[in-house]
Amino acid sequence: MKQTPFHPRTSELCELYNWSLWSNWLLVDMYAPDHTHEYFAVRTACAVFDISMIPKYHIHGPDALGLLNRIVTQDVSRCAVGRVLYTPWCDDEGKIIDDGLLAHLDEGSFRLTTGDPMLYWLEDNAVRLDVSIDDVTESLAGLALQGPFSRDLLKQLSGEEIEKLAYFDITKTKIAGIPVEVSRTGYTGDLGYEIWVQPQHAVQLWDMLFEAGEAYRLIPFGDFALEMTRIEAGLLLTDVDFNSSMKVVHEFQKSSPLELGLGWAVKLDKEFFVGQEALKQEKARGPAWATVGLEVDLNSLEAIFAEFDMPLYLPPEAWSEAVPIYSHGEQIGKATSGTWSPILKKSIAIARLKPQYAKPGTVVDMEVTIDAQRKQAKATVVKLPFYDPPRKKSMGSH
Repeated sequence: MKQTPFHPRTSELCELYNWSLWSNWLLVDMYAPDHTHEYFAVRTACAVFDISMIPKYHIHGPDALGLLNRIVTQDVSRCAVGRVLYTPWCDDEGKIIDDGLLAHLDEGSFRLTTGDPMLYWLEDNAVRLDVSIDDVTESLAGLALQGPFSRDLLKQLSGEEIEKLAYFDITKTKIAGIPVEVSRTGYTGDLGYEIWVQPQHAVQLWDMLFEAGEAYRLIPFGDFALEMTRIEAGLLLTDVDFNSSMKVVHEFQKSSPLELGLGWAVKLDKEFFVGQEALKQEKARGPAWATVGLEVDLNSLEAIFAEFDMPLYLPPEAWSEAVPIYSHGEQIGKATSGTWSPILKKSIAIARLKPQYAKPGTVVDMEVTIDAQRKQAKATVVKLPFYDPPRKKSMGSH
């Protein structure tokens, strides 16, 4: 088990020692007995999440742009220096392998973050190209500072230029004298930043943030709170909302970016990229699935619990088990993850449905299991994301 450079601080604060593993790195699930406190910090104040364990690759050299344009679905040539791009990447059949963020750091220099380790796959695609691929996962620490007061806190520590950082911009700066890179990105769907720092400065950065952050009620948050926020934001998670085509055997377990609602990130008119022809054919015939949001009817759900003489129970944790979705008794898809949204006061889920049932306002039935008895609650199809505050992209004050 690997420990991130922030472990001396996160381990002190993780009161229940509630950890899980992400690619063999220790990841805090929640710091205190109630993770909803961490959730509300993200939505109403500010909070930090240790993202050091995310796989990171520095791709640089004369053919860096050529390699990246060959493998990802976005057009990297349109990503200027100082900008960050969200992109999926696919296999030859147009099935998604993974997704991540691509930062254009300098001319011919990029950093790609991924969900799963991808070094071998990147190297396989770089044959005969003049490009270097460095795994910088362990040599670069990261913190996600998220929430409506994250800009105010960063401005206090780094200066006025942080206000000029637009959504999906990245810049080099200093925080309390510590050299860092700051990108206006995150996985919570809120105003937020990701801060990248050399490991030897990690603990000092943490201490500086928390000293200044006391005025903003800054606290750390773990994976349980992150799951709630990313579902509200309609952000997909590998191994939950889709499977990497490199991890599964059967075709029905694979998905394309078009089926996942990521068609906006697939530039079919650019130069050749892996999976391009298959995706062109899929777009022409129409994807077999659509990814949508569901809002569960609480009255319908409460009536099911009443059949068992039970009060309505809404678990505080997000869930990630596949749940069948029906229409008039026929299964039409599945919900892949969901949560009770405290800020929206709604029970919500991300689902993959047959396209004819994906129109917003369509009423479907979602399976509910109580004491091994299967029931169906009403749910309504809605567009993603569920939660999208203007401050996420806006400039200036929150």
